[in-house]
Order: sequence, then C-alpha cells, then structure tokens
Amino acid sequence: MEVEVGKNITVGSSNVEIGEALSERARKDLLDLASKYFGKLTTASVHFSREGHLFCCSVNLRPGGVAVVSAEGQHKDAHGALDQAVDKLRAQLRRLKDEKRG
Repeated sequence: MEVEVGKNITVGSSNVEIGEALSERARKDLLDLASKYFGKLTTASVHFSREGHLFCCSVNLRPGGVAVVSAEGQHKDAHGALDQAVDKLRAQLRRLKDEKRG
C-alpha cells in the first residue's frame, strides 16, 4: 500500500537535542505504520522531552479517515522512547482497523 502524505510530519523537542537521524527515523516509522494499516497519513507530530533521567516521546497520528491516535513512551534513551510510543500506536491502529472491518 502506498502512503499519501497530506501534511508534514513534525518532529520537535522542548529540552532535548535531537539529531537528524532520530527525526528521520520517527518520520519513517510513522509513515510505515500509516501505510500498513490505513494507506494514508493526514498528519502526525512527534515531541521529545526529558523527565529526570528518562526520555519521553509523545506521538499524535491521524491516519486517513480515522480520528487522531496518541501514544507516549518513556525510556533511558530517545530511540527507546520512540519505539515504545510506536508500539502503542501499532496496537491502537490494529484495533481500529479490526473495528472498521467488523
């Protein structure tokens, strides 16, 4: 399934220096999720922050024809926090797709 991108995927942070590799990985992961479950991505945003010794990642994703889906992850590194958030989104999108079928 090919993904149509209607708007940009924004990646930002408040008190964390994120590199280009992490930004690109976040964009790719969200495009892959949208492609797998709905084929279209309307908009998405990823925000990284730090709470104590943990990195936090908040993601809002709006795949085509579905309400906004949100998830958060916390981990000792930013990539791990992104992985947790994406895993939670994957579970939500799977449930939404199953509901649309049923």
